[in-house]
Amino acid sequence: MSLAGKVAIVTGSGRGLGLSYAQELARQGAAVVVNDVDADVAAEAVTSITAAGGKAVAVVAPVGSTETAKSLVAAAVENFGRLDILVTNAGVLRDKSLLKMTDEDFDLVINVHLRGTFTCVREAYGYFKENNIAGRIITIGSPTGQRGNFGQTNYAAAKAGIVGMVRTWAMEMKRAGVTVNAVIPVAATAMTKTVPFFAKAVEADERGEAMPDFFRKELGFGTADDVAGLIAFLASEQAGNITGQAIGAGGDRLQLWSHPEAIASEFNDGGWDYATLLERFPFADNLQSVGEKFPELPAELQPEPAAK
Repeated sequence: MSLAGKVAIVTGSGRGLGLSYAQELARQGAAVVVNDVDADVAAEAVTSITAAGGKAVAVVAPVGSTETAKSLVAAAVENFGRLDILVTNAGVLRDKSLLKMTDEDFDLVINVHLRGTFTCVREAYGYFKENNIAGRIITIGSPTGQRGNFGQTNYAAAKAGIVGMVRTWAMEMKRAGVTVNAVIPVAATAMTKTVPFFAKAVEADERGEAMPDFFRKELGFGTADDVAGLIAFLASEQAGNITGQAIGAGGDRLQLWSHPEAIASEFNDGGWDYATLLERFPFADNLQSVGEKFPELPAELQPEPAAK
């Protein structure tokens, strides 16, 4: 079932993952509003879609404010007559460990990722509800938001917050027939290209070759295009029964993330006061790990030693 006649907004879609999402939605028949802060990059993205026979226009603006959210929805309606799909992909990184992270580092990442998702979703949902459209909202999370990652306090908070909002919105939007989900991508991006662990995968991709199976299968790590199919599927009519979910995609792997659930419960007559907990903390054997733990790279996939 194609997306012909549908209209989509993809924030942060001038390059990288967002561009792949926009191109795939257009390939499946949707008209697309591209968004980026760089006018030249946005124009190139539009050209890549129209040259392939698709329809696209650009809105050049930073995501975060209500004004940008309104401009995006207005561009969809004014250029293509309606809006059916929103993908909130825009983001920035300001990675630093806690004591080095400034207020500005924290606020910028939260504003673009978390507030930008909130303002764009609010505006799109308002349009869907007012026009009786069973729209599709696809937000973008991250493994960092699910598990944590060193040096990414701001990013982890934003991405975890997005998934929390998705669970709430799924309940609020159910009666209107609007679905909202979070996609957790694992793909070669500007950020992962700088990580030595992924060097052999990135090098293969840049040569136009398939990434080694270890990355695609064991790690679920692949290209931006490997994630784009899930974006288009969640935007389709056939995904109308899927909402409130966090779904991971990367390489050859698809994952369904669980919602947080208590894994152990203990009761004590009279409650758990300080003295009782000092004597017996009941969960010492159930403490949860943090961060992602990767298997050891095979010898042939080890990165080359840095030149001295």
